[in-house]
Formats: sequence, C-alpha cells, structure tokens
Amino acid sequence: MRRREFLAGLGCVSLLGPCSAAAQSDRTFRLGTLTPIAPITETSPGGKILIKVLGERSFKLGQNLAIEARGAAGDVAKLPALMAELKAAKVDAVVIIGYPTAMAAKAADIPTVAASGIGDPVETRLIESLAHPGGKITGISDVAATLSAKRLSLLKDMSPKLTKVAMLWNKDDLGMTMRYQASAKAAQALGLSVQALGVREPDDFEEAFSVMNADPPDGILMVADALTILNRKRVYEFAVQRKLPAIYENADLARDGGLMSYGADVLESFERAAALVARIFNGANPGDLPFEQPTRYPLVINLKTAKATGLEIPPTLLALADEVIE
Repeated sequence: MRRREFLAGLGCVSLLGPCSAAAQSDRTFRLGTLTPIAPITETSPGGKILIKVLGERSFKLGQNLAIEARGAAGDVAKLPALMAELKAAKVDAVVIIGYPTAMAAKAADIPTVAASGIGDPVETRLIESLAHPGGKITGISDVAATLSAKRLSLLKDMSPKLTKVAMLWNKDDLGMTMRYQASAKAAQALGLSVQALGVREPDDFEEAFSVMNADPPDGILMVADALTILNRKRVYEFAVQRKLPAIYENADLARDGGLMSYGADVLESFERAAALVARIFNGANPGDLPFEQPTRYPLVINLKTAKATGLEIPPTLLALADEVIE
C-alpha cells in the first residue's frame, strides 16, 4: 500500500473513529418506506425527519441517499406486493409503520426499522425479544399496558363520572387487537367496564355507532391503525354529537379534531428510527439491535373540540397538557 493511502486511512480511524459506510464508499444507499396509508416521502413530516437525521450521519439525499416511498392507501392487502416492489428496487433498509406492514417486511426478508404502530412485537411473535429481536427487524415499540392505563386515567380525569368506556379497534390487526386487550385489562383494573367495538371495514363503524346509541358509554378510546385513522372523522363527529369525551393515541389525531391524545412523540420515534437505519447502513444486523422505547409522551388537548362537545376541561387536566389547541 502506498504511504499516502495508508496515512489517509489511518487518519479516518484515529480522528473520526471507525469510518462510516458513507465515508468509505461512493455507493448510493437506498431507503424504502412503506405504510398502510400515505407514503413517507421526502416532503412528508416523517420523511423530513428521516432525511435530516440521516444527513447528520453522512447519508445525504441526492448525494449518497435515495428514497423509495410506498403507501397502501388503506388497503393492507396491497402491502406484500408493495414490499416486493421495494425488494426489487434493492433497498438497503425499509422504514415501516404498522403491524401488517412489519409482517410483510418480515416475509420479504428485508432489513427493517419499525417507526411506530406495531404493538407489542414480542407478544405478536414478530421478534424473539426486545433486547435481541433476531431476524432482520428492529425499531420502536410502545409499552401498551402502561400507556393504556394512563390514557384511561386521563379520560377519567376529563370525566370523573366515567364508568363505561367504548373501545374501537381493528380486530383484523393482531398488533392492535393485543393493544385493545391491554387497554381492556387496564380498564378493569381501574374499575371501568368495557364496551368492545371491534371493526374490520368502514361499514362496521355504523354498527359500532348504533351499539353506542343503544347503550351509551361514558367515553371512547380509539386504537389507532390504518382503518380507524382513515375513519377518524366519523368518530370525532359521533363523539361531538353525543357529547362524549374521547381519547386517541397520537397527537396528530387531537390536532386534527379529536378531543385529546396521549402517546409517543412521533418526532422522537422517527429520529430514533433514522438513527437505527444509519447503523444498518453502516453494517449492523437489525436483528442484533435492541428495540427501543419512546421517552416522550405528549398530552395534547383540543379546546375547540371540547367547546363543540360541550365539555369543560378541568384546570388540573389542562395544566398537564404539553400542547393546547385553541
């Protein structure tokens, strides 16, 4: 080896630590993204975070990074075919949302980072353990039991007379079914009865609303997945019309018209997902990267929706809010 080349390589190691794949290669890294709803593109909120964090780690869009974005537009049956497209595009890793998407990625055997919405990956047997996932998947996982108890506690703070809570979830999604089960257990521990309203398709929401009309609950908890998110405004409108307090799982749903939300900070989840992608690009096996859990869980309250619903937010609850929409 020439002395100059040796010294250049030595400088890379001694000054910067182990050289990243981006520093050592002229190759372009291809990142796939797939969700059950809209694609995570370079201009979407999640896509912007991925690009920013990867850029900070020397993977720069248009230079040595390319994005292949896909979305199933609510039709989860399309996920395997869309994942096959990403595999054919030779992506180096894929960032996904949702349990059905994770299953499609696992079947396609593509290095995968789950950003959100997969439920408990151990309970669903998606991975071996949080510390050692195995296979080709890692990502961000929530703590369903703890979060469910907190959401129900917040709903009870909103409406102290709460005794029965309706729970809406997609019963065809194993990850969300297990999240519902965790929520139901948390409700029972708080002395609340549960009105179970599993749905499988958009038409099922009318049946769920009919059940609530016939036997009114004191509040609603909606478990978020592609089906319930695409039909969210129907749930908002029903809750307002029936003057029912309702809580949702992520901040965007409260900003969009839901009464309140409590869940993982999406910004943080995508930042940490991007950091995991960078490690995979640098040669790490995703199955050796422990699943991570969020550390920030904002409470968002929509005062405009509260007013339309005829609800007065207790000052003690309002004081806990990280974001108030007026």
